[in-house]
Amino acid sequence: MAGGMSPGPNTVKPASFDSIINASRRQLLPAAADEVKTIENELAAIRDSSQMAAVFLRLAHVWEKNKELPVAGFYSAKAAKLEKSRKMLNFAGQFFLERVNETTSQPVQQWELDQAADCYQRALDLDKDNDTAKIGLATIYVATGETMKGVGMLRDITQKEPDNVPANMLLGRLSIQSGQLDKAITRFEQILKKEPGNVDAMLYLAEAYEQKGQKEKALEIYQQCKQLVNNPEFNRSIDQHINSLK
Repeated sequence: MAGGMSPGPNTVKPASFDSIINASRRQLLPAAADEVKTIENELAAIRDSSQMAAVFLRLAHVWEKNKELPVAGFYSAKAAKLEKSRKMLNFAGQFFLERVNETTSQPVQQWELDQAADCYQRALDLDKDNDTAKIGLATIYVATGETMKGVGMLRDITQKEPDNVPANMLLGRLSIQSGQLDKAITRFEQILKKEPGNVDAMLYLAEAYEQKGQKEKALEIYQQCKQLVNNPEFNRSIDQHINSLK
């Protein structure tokens, strides 16, 4: 029921930023294109890099406003790198990761993963204890086929912080994928002790019980999810899945 990652070897050549921005320019209305051009001309005239970050953010805002999100992320990341801000770099990394699930082009997906990895690595260079960056990098390693490298980073986090929810979520999902269902159940139950209303953890826990053949336990958890979310569309989806189990 719950979605999962599809890790695999990294064999896709990333798209170039030039190809991405040229495709995005073709989607702009004339007024938006003029606004972008004005800010780009302003950037070209700046000689002091300390002034560029704010202009990059303005440019990012225009692209985001026009729903050209990969380009928006690129300029937000440029500002974050100039500012050397751990918070901004983490945000930019997460922004790129979120785009991956929305993108159908594999070369663009790979470019987004590369951009996210660069942002997270820079954030980690600024703060070696930055767990947000570590989890982001681990997610990328898993997505691009370096699963054990990602798992190692996640385990380092959970050794120091056994209750770290994002790390346990990702390790639990990987345990389901590898058929280690008891380990997955332990991790998701641990998460739910800390966050009883974590619906994602509940869905993965139900999936683990379902794959283990304990359908009654899975059905019980799916019903609990319905009560928590209380959304008609969500409930219909859950009911359809419940009916398929009976």
